[in-house]
Amino acid sequence: MILNTTIKKLATLVLAMGLSGAALAVDVAGVKLDETVQVGGTELKLNGAGIRYKAIFKVYVAGLYLKEKKTTVPDILNAAGPRRVTLVMMRDLSNEEFGRGFMSGIQQNTDKAEKSKMTSQFIRFGELFASVPELKKGDVMTNDWIPGVGTVVSLNGKKMGDPYPDLAFYNALLRIWLGEYPVDKTLKKAMLAEDR
Repeated sequence: MILNTTIKKLATLVLAMGLSGAALAVDVAGVKLDETVQVGGTELKLNGAGIRYKAIFKVYVAGLYLKEKKTTVPDILNAAGPRRVTLVMMRDLSNEEFGRGFMSGIQQNTDKAEKSKMTSQFIRFGELFASVPELKKGDVMTNDWIPGVGTVVSLNGKKMGDPYPDLAFYNALLRIWLGEYPVDKTLKKAMLAEDR
């Protein structure tokens, strides 16, 4: 009887240790990002993560997830399969301020010809921000590219609007952080894992 109880306790302990190891996370300024996520039925690994600063304020933590490690922007933009950018808010932000930051990043890193092809998607994307009064500290936004579906934006696990079908649109989003004129150069390096 005592032996049975001891074996059961050991089995429970081993199982608990195994389960806790499965959900590994990376800590970025107190924000936990999973090392792996499932997107479109594919396991993605955290490529790199960092903090978006505006002046001296921390705005959000951003993490880039890919099927395999990439350290150059062309490799990331041309990567096959699903991709994800996770943003975890580090302070409250109005939808206007957040949306303006996104649209500014797209404007600075997308050429005129490419923008004109995706005008309707950009307009719809702007309307998406208008539908959320504000983002609160701790809110989690995911921006996923799922082949055959498109760009899926979710806030706190809830899908926001219909997918955006064009891969060029997703790459325009990625260039907000990874383009020639990123919103935060230090964050770009962190997402490319240049500082590891």
